[in-house]
Amino acid sequence: MAFSATMLSWSIIEYGGRMGGRVHDARAAVRWATDYLLKAATASPGTLYVGVGDADADHRCWERPEDMDTPRTVYSVSASAPGSDVAGETAAALAAASVVFKAADPAYSRRLVAAARDVMAFAWQHQGKYSDHVGGGVSNYYPSYSGYTDELLWGSAWLLWATKNTSYLDDLISLGANDGVDMFSWDNKLAGARVLLSRRALLNGDKRLDSFTRQAEDFICRVLPSSTSPSSTTPYTPGGLMHRSGNANLQYVASASFLLTTYAKYMASSKRTLSCQNLPVTYKALRAVAKRQVDYVLGANPLGMSYMVGYGARYPRRIHHRASSMPSVAAHPARIGCQEGFDGYLYAPGDNPNVLAGAVVGGPDQNDAFPDDRADYARSEPTTYTSAPLVGCLAYFAGSYKNK
Repeated sequence: MAFSATMLSWSIIEYGGRMGGRVHDARAAVRWATDYLLKAATASPGTLYVGVGDADADHRCWERPEDMDTPRTVYSVSASAPGSDVAGETAAALAAASVVFKAADPAYSRRLVAAARDVMAFAWQHQGKYSDHVGGGVSNYYPSYSGYTDELLWGSAWLLWATKNTSYLDDLISLGANDGVDMFSWDNKLAGARVLLSRRALLNGDKRLDSFTRQAEDFICRVLPSSTSPSSTTPYTPGGLMHRSGNANLQYVASASFLLTTYAKYMASSKRTLSCQNLPVTYKALRAVAKRQVDYVLGANPLGMSYMVGYGARYPRRIHHRASSMPSVAAHPARIGCQEGFDGYLYAPGDNPNVLAGAVVGGPDQNDAFPDDRADYARSEPTTYTSAPLVGCLAYFAGSYKNK
C-alpha cells in the first residue's frame, strides 16, 4: 500500500499537469492512503503499524468484505522488532505525498513530511527486515526478498526532494548500494531510487549524484529489448511484452515503463543521451519502448485482450478478486460463509458479477497466453502496485497523443 501511494504521488508530481481535472481524483486517492499511513506512523510513539489481518487465515476464506470474520490482528514494528524496509517505504510515501500537497494543502503537506522524517529516522536507527519480526503469515506472502538497503535509499531520496536537507544526501552516499538490477517493484526499490536521484543530477547539475545516474542507465540498458540494447537481461514475449515473472508480471511492466518514461523526460530536458555498450540510445527510444508496453496492456497484443478491466471490447471477466467474483449484498443479502465462497464462486464458471473497472491483472504468460481463469491468481489477480505506476504512464501518453 505504501509503495502504491509513493508511485501514485510520483505520477502526480511528474505528470499531474497532463491529468487535467482528474488530478483532483488522483490527489484524493493519495490522501486516502496517506491518512491511513499517518495514523499508522503516529498513533503510538516508537511504533509503526504495518498490517491488519492474519494473511494465512484470510487466504483460507473466499468471502465478501461485508462478511469477513477472520481475525483483524494488528501488526507493528518497533525498536525491538525492527522493519527498516516497511518503514523506509512508509517514509517514502509520506514524503512523496508531501510534495503532491505542498501547494494544494500546505498544512497537510507539513504533517506528512514531519511524520516522514520520524519514520525515516526510525528506519535508520533500528535496522532489520520486517518479515523477520512480523507475524500473521507476512513472511509467506510479502517477505522482503531484497532486504532493506533499497528502502533506506528510496526513503532518503524522497526526503531529500521533500526537505532539500542535504543530510539525506550524506545518508544516500553512505549506503553504497551498487547492485545491478533489472526490475523495479514493491520489494526492490533500487532502480526507482536511482532514477529519482538522477533527476537532481541531470536537471540540477548535482555532480555528487552522478553515480546514481550511471546506475539508472545500467538498469535501463538491462530492461530495453536486445534489439536496442546489447546489455539487455529482460526476456520479452513473442508479442513484445516484457516478461520478468510468471506471477503478477504486469507489475514489473508498469513500473519499468514508468521509469523509462520518466528518465526519458529527464534526458530530454537535459539534452542527455546514453549508451548501452557503445550503442547510443535516445530519449525517444525509451518512450517508444514504454509506449509499446502500455499499448500491449491496453489491447495491442496477439489476443487483442486489454488487461485493464472494463477497458476495450475484450478484457478479463473472471478476475481473482473476492468482491468482484461474488454477488453484492444488494443482490444477495444473506451471508456467504468463509468456505462457501470457494466452490460457489472462486471455482464456479461464468463471469464475475461485479466489474472492477480500472483494475489491472497479472497478465499473460511468456507466450502471450491468458486463460482468464479466476483461480489462476498469478495471471488473474489485480494489484494496486500495478495500477499506481501505470497512472503516470497513461497520463504522459494521454497528454502526448490526445489529438491522435
